[in-house]
Formats: sequence, structure tokens, C-alpha cells
Amino acid sequence: MGEVTFNHVVKRFDNGTVAVNDLNLSIGEGEFVVLVGPSGCGKSTSLRMVAGLEEISSGEITIDGEVVNDYTPRERDIAMVFQTYALYPHMTVEQNMAFPLRMAKTPAAEKEKAVRGAAEILDITNLLGRYPRELSGGQRQRVAMGRAIVRSPRVFLMDEPLSNLDAKLRVQMRGEISRLQRELRTTTLYVTHDQVEAMTLGDRVAVMFDGVLQQLAPPGELYAAPETVFVAGFIGSPPMNLCHAGIEQGPHGLQVRFGSLALDIDQGSIDKYPRASEQTGQNVILGTRPECFSLADESAPEGQCIRGKVDLVEMLGAEALVYVQTDARPASANNLAGTPSGAGEAGSGQPETMKFVARIAPRPLPRTGEIVSLSYETDTLHFFSPKGGGALR
Repeated sequence: MGEVTFNHVVKRFDNGTVAVNDLNLSIGEGEFVVLVGPSGCGKSTSLRMVAGLEEISSGEITIDGEVVNDYTPRERDIAMVFQTYALYPHMTVEQNMAFPLRMAKTPAAEKEKAVRGAAEILDITNLLGRYPRELSGGQRQRVAMGRAIVRSPRVFLMDEPLSNLDAKLRVQMRGEISRLQRELRTTTLYVTHDQVEAMTLGDRVAVMFDGVLQQLAPPGELYAAPETVFVAGFIGSPPMNLCHAGIEQGPHGLQVRFGSLALDIDQGSIDKYPRASEQTGQNVILGTRPECFSLADESAPEGQCIRGKVDLVEMLGAEALVYVQTDARPASANNLAGTPSGAGEAGSGQPETMKFVARIAPRPLPRTGEIVSLSYETDTLHFFSPKGGGALR
């Protein structure tokens, strides 16, 4: 068991700030759902309302069909793993892990069996006699997770549990958490600001911005079919290039023009964004993925590539990021998301030109200041409304 549902949940603080606005979200039994978004988007507040650590202003949260708005954290049968390990320094690893069972007055034999079982799952059996000060960051996080596991809760709540670890250890612990959840099949709600973490862990990912749920979907769908311009600009590393553009009739059919540049619109893009074909003569927001670019030669046909001066090259080993200066006008994902006035167009204080980033193979590697042609897979164009930022589906 462990199905969690948000029904029109709102969190409004005493000063009038709305941290979570009409959140509707269902997490299935045994599912791993990640809440992701920038700082202040409402993701941690949402998790804390499930835990009973924040009061709900309106709406309902249910666990297995029970409305838990008025339940204490203990009555909700959940277990939390925090950003800080919150281990008792005067207790051994074994005592820390057993603490919630001791508070529940669990019989000694049952308590020892649960702790040993969790320690084996987390591969920390050899650490049971140590104190937190004798452990590395990754080991402390395992102990914190073990303390949650021994309770066999209905729901795991994890609030940025890896943010205090170094980059290499975060990658390792991501794998540990994913493996652990597959073994235990405990419903998990996980909060992070790291979109790579979200995409690699979640069965489904919920993207939030300014207290509003932007999209809930499996990771592949978020990447391939973003529903809002904010999701498009947030999911992906490097993020999608977003600029103001217009759709017009070109020599080979519909094309999208941005500044002095233009790309043909293949049928594949129209199939994904059918409303784009109705926007001839209208302004749109164009999105292009960096990984859909490749270096082209001078013979590349017009409408299939863009040209510009290389502003910066970042060599990453197996690939390179090339930043190309253009006269296109950038679109701000933050300003457009959920803003019906289409803020971010004129008078937003943004520069009038933008750099397109392309992720390419590093051979040959262009030089800074060089004029290059970048071919683009024109069946992978993305189109959004400049008024509100919704996808033109």
C-alpha cells in the first residue's frame, strides 16, 4: 500500500505568499515520483505537507484513500530522509537505525532483525558499531536511509538527500537509491532541484514552477514532449535553446524565421505540434535541442542549418559545447511560464541577440571567432505560444 494523492492542495503562508497553488497529483502504490524545480517553486513545501510538517491551507492529501490533513506525522506511517543526515552523534550506527523502533517499543529480537536486514540491503553491516563522526558523507546518508527502511513505512519522503555529497558520490548514491526502491517497492516521493537526478531516478517526474505543477510525465516524455516553455528550458543539459520566432511560407513549405536565420519545418515537427501549422504569419517561441545540431559544410542546403560566429567552445572530452552568436531574440522560460501577458518579449531588459549552444562531436573542433554552419534535425523543432508559454499541440 502507499498511494498518495493531492487534491486541489494549496499552501498559503501568513504573509499571503502562495507556495503551492492548486496541486493535483497522484502517486501510485510502489511508484517513485520526483518533484523537481528551482528554489522556491514549492516542491519541498509539498513534501512537508505529506509528512504533516506543514499545515494545508485548502484541499486534501490522502494516503491509501484516507484524508490525512489532520493526522500527526506519526499517524501517517511515513519515513523521511533529509538533506542533513540528522544522526545522533552519541549513538552508534546500529543505535541510530534502531531508534524509531525503540520509540515504538518494538521487541528486541524484532528490532535487531530489522536493523540487520536494512544494513545488509545498504551494505553497511560492518559499520554498525561505529559512530557518525567515524563515517564518510555517503556512509552517513546510508545510515539515514537505513533508519527510514527499518520502519517499513507506507511512504518514503526524501528531501534533497544527496545535495551535501560531492559530485562523484552523488552519482553513486543515485544508483543505490534506485536499486533500493526497486527492491523494496515502497512508494517514494523525492524532492530535488537537480534535473539530471530527477530524470535518472523517477518513474515519473513532476516539474514545478512558482507553486504550479507544470507537467507530470515519465522522463522520456518530459524531454521529447514538454508541455510548457518552462519545462522545455528546464529539462535537458544543456537546456533547450529558446528564442522568439515567426512561422512563414518558405520556398519549400513552412519555415520558422528567427532574426536573419530560418529553418524548414519538417512534417515530424508538425505532427508533434499540429497547432504550429495554423500560426503562419504569427509569432511563436522556437525551441531547439543542443544535441540535434551537428557541424555542416558550406554546401549544406538553406533551411537545414544556421550560420554564426563561434563565441565559446567548451571541450568535455567525448563531446564539445559550441556557443554560436546569432541575431535571434532570446525567450525567457521563467517569464513565459504561466504568464498570460507574454512577459519576456519587448521591454524585458533581455539582450537582443542570443547564443545558440550546440552539443557536437569534438572532431573537428571549431575555433573561437570562426564562422560555422550548424545543421539541425528539422523534424525535432519545438513550438510554444508567446502568450502563456504552452506547447502548440
